[in-house]
Amino acid sequence: MRIGIAQLNPTVGDLVGNRRLILDAYHTLVAQGAELVVYPELVICGYPPRDLLLKRRFVSDVETTLTEIAAVIGEVPALIGTVEANPAATGRRCYNSAAFCQNGRVVSLARKCLLPTYDVFDEDRYFEPSSAPPSVITVSGKKIGITLCEDIWTHPELAPSNRYRFQPVNWLADQKLDLMVNLSASPWHHGKGYLRDQLITDAALQLGCPVVYVNAVGGNDELVFDGRSLVSDATGRITARLPAFTTENRVVDTTVTLAASPGQSAAVAGCAPVAQPTSPMADIHAALVLGLRDYTHKSGFKKALIALSGGIDSALVAELAVAALGADNVMGVSLPSAISSDHSKDDARDLARNLGIRFETIAIADSVAAAEAALGPIFAGRAPDVTEENIQARVRGVLMMALSNKFGALLLTTGNKSEVAVGYCTLYGDMCGGLAVISDVYKTQVYELCRWINRERIVIPVSTIEKPPSAELRPGQVDQDSLPPYDMLDAILQGYVEDGQSRRDLVARGFAEHVVNDIVRKVDLNEYKRKQAAPGLKITPLAFGVGRRIPIVQKYVS
Repeated sequence: MRIGIAQLNPTVGDLVGNRRLILDAYHTLVAQGAELVVYPELVICGYPPRDLLLKRRFVSDVETTLTEIAAVIGEVPALIGTVEANPAATGRRCYNSAAFCQNGRVVSLARKCLLPTYDVFDEDRYFEPSSAPPSVITVSGKKIGITLCEDIWTHPELAPSNRYRFQPVNWLADQKLDLMVNLSASPWHHGKGYLRDQLITDAALQLGCPVVYVNAVGGNDELVFDGRSLVSDATGRITARLPAFTTENRVVDTTVTLAASPGQSAAVAGCAPVAQPTSPMADIHAALVLGLRDYTHKSGFKKALIALSGGIDSALVAELAVAALGADNVMGVSLPSAISSDHSKDDARDLARNLGIRFETIAIADSVAAAEAALGPIFAGRAPDVTEENIQARVRGVLMMALSNKFGALLLTTGNKSEVAVGYCTLYGDMCGGLAVISDVYKTQVYELCRWINRERIVIPVSTIEKPPSAELRPGQVDQDSLPPYDMLDAILQGYVEDGQSRRDLVARGFAEHVVNDIVRKVDLNEYKRKQAAPGLKITPLAFGVGRRIPIVQKYVS
C-alpha cells in the first residue's frame, strides 16, 4: 500500500496555520500517488497543547477546524491527529484521537488508549483514555490498526516499570492486520531514535505486518521533535526513514521488503536502508538549532542577542544562533568590567568576526562603580564577598535586557546544565533572557560540541576552548576554584539528577564523599534559581523544567 507520510512542524494553537500545512501536505501526497495520508498526533492543535485544552472554546475550535479540513479530503483518505470532545458527563473533557477522513467528512475517530504521565508528559490531566481497544479501519480492502504514540511504548525493555495493564499491540496481534499506523508527537532526546527503531521493528514482528510510524518535527517551548518517521516491513526491517529535524512529505510503499544477508537477523538488518546519524554531536547540534529557530520564530522574534564573555558557553550559543537565524539576525555584545582579561575581550571579538555577526562593546566598570557607591553607606563595615561579584553580572543583565527591549531581539542565556545544576549562575544577571539554549547541555558536552563545530575550520577560537573556564567575577578566578573537574561534576550530576541515585550510591561508585555531599547540597539549594530561569531546550532524558518537579522548600536528604 502506498502511504503518504506528512512529517509536519505544527505550531501549538495555530489552528489556521496548521490547517494550511495539513491540506498542503494532503494535496502534495495525493498527487504523488498516496492511497492513504497519515499525519502526526494532535497535528491540528500542535503538541503539547497543555492548558489550552482547559480554555472554554479550544476543543470546539479544534473540532471545527477538523470539519473544515475533512471537507477538503477527497477519495484518498487521511488519518489526522486531533482533539475529540468527550460526550460523556464524567471523565476528562476530551480524547486524544485520530480522525479518519474521506469524501468530505469525518468517517470515524480512533482514541488513544495509553496516556503518559511522566517526565514532560501530563496527558492524564487533560484526556480521557479510550475505554475500548485500538481502532481498526479498512482502506482499499486492507485492515489497518491505529495507535497513537504511547500506545506502542510498552516494550518490557523500554518500560521496565510496567506502567500499563493493557498493551494495545498485544490486542492488535490477534486482529490479523495488513498494516499498523502509529501517529506520534514524540519529543527527542539523545539516544531516543534507537529506542524507537526497536519499538517499531518489534511491533512489526509481533503483528506480522508492516508498521508506519509518523512523527512530528519542530520545536514547541522546551521540547524538540525530530521527525524520523519510518516504516518497517513485517520481518522487522526498516524499509524507509524520513530525515531528522526537518519537514518532509513522502510516499512510501509498504509492500517493499528487504532481503537480509546470509546469517543476518532482522534486528541486524533493521537500519540498512537509511542509517542513523553517526555523530552524536551532529544530532545534538541539529536539535538545538531547530529548537532555537522555532522558539524564536514561533514567539514572534526575528533577531537574537548574546552577551559574549569570551568563554566557551557564550561562543557555543552564538554559533547556534547563527546556524538557526542567520548572521544578519544575531548581535554579540561584550560587556567588560574593570577586571575582564584582554584575552576574553579578544576571544569575543574574534568569535564575532568568525561568525560574521554584529559586535558591540559596552564597558560596565562605571555602572558597577556607581552601584557599589550607592550601596556603600549600607554595606559599611562589611567585607566584600559574592555580593559585589554578582553586581557585575546583574549590571550586564540590565544592559542586555535594555538592548532586547530596544531592538525587539530575543536575549539568549548561556548557562550550561552543569552550572545551572549547582547554581553557578547569577539570578537576574547572566540568567536574564528569554531562552536558555544550552541549559540541558553538560559542560563536557559543550566542549565536544565546540570541537565538532571546528572540525572543518576554526569558528570558535582555539584559545576559547583551551583556556581554563572562568566567570571572571574576581581577579584570577577559575571555575575549578568552586567546582570539581567538569568530567567528575557531570558524572555526579547525571547520577543524581537524571538517574535518581542517592549520595550513598554515588560514593559507592567511587566519588569522594565530601565532593558528593557538596554537589548534592548545591543542586538542592539552587532549585529556587531554576524555577525562575528561562525555559531551556531539552536534549537529555531528564532536563530541568517541566519534566523535573522538585519542591523548592523541602528537607529530604537522600
